[in-house]
Amino acid sequence: MNLNLSGKRVIVTGASKGIGLAITRSLLAEGCTVHMVARSNDVLRDLTSQLNESAQGRITYSALDLSKSENIPILLDASGPIDILANNAGAIAGGDLQSIDEQKWRNAWELKVFGYINLSRAIYKRMMEKQSGVIINVTGLAADRLDTHYIAGSSANASLNAFSRTLGSNSFKDGIRCLAVSPDAVETDRLVTLMKTKASSELGSEDRWQELLQGLPHGRAAKTSEVADVVTFLASDRASYMSGIVINVDGGHGSRGGAF
Repeated sequence: MNLNLSGKRVIVTGASKGIGLAITRSLLAEGCTVHMVARSNDVLRDLTSQLNESAQGRITYSALDLSKSENIPILLDASGPIDILANNAGAIAGGDLQSIDEQKWRNAWELKVFGYINLSRAIYKRMMEKQSGVIINVTGLAADRLDTHYIAGSSANASLNAFSRTLGSNSFKDGIRCLAVSPDAVETDRLVTLMKTKASSELGSEDRWQELLQGLPHGRAAKTSEVADVVTFLASDRASYMSGIVINVDGGHGSRGGAF
């Protein structure tokens, strides 16, 4: 299927690893020009060099902390005009209400919540001028599978899902679509490290970490490419009548009970 994305200009945040890097690769494969954003200049520089071997100069980057709103104009100056925004940056630590104090909560939300909202606001204004654009927010299934031991994350993802629905419910009038993609557990380096630590403690060997995922659909976490391909499709004109919705990439996990 030709997604007709060739030549589209994209910003991907949190692009240096995991889902963000997979989104970058998927969009590049469809002919997009991608501007990666993350905090580490060294990692982004090396990735840009590697990816441009096949992308032929269609990949650029900015090393910026998007929890600081003053960096957004810097990013937009560097990226130039944008057709698609994929908000993906941010990781929120686990903990219950008593263990996550106000400062930890605010620090996490500055990037994952306000970072998404502030960048969306700035780019939406530019998209309005040309009456065209797509904003996709990568959230997380903790918005639906509520967890008191991940209270800041569940609340953040639920907030961003509501933000995406609200903005996308009326953005057609400006020629813009806004959606959220909400994955369940995804096999990133971070998840594997967490599962290995848990397996070492509970099962006696970190090599048994995959056994801890047997309760998930197919007995495994989602692959980053499976999430990225959904984002890529939604960014295309093939999904032109989709806006103001949340797409769960969870193998059906969110529709049934049971622990992780």
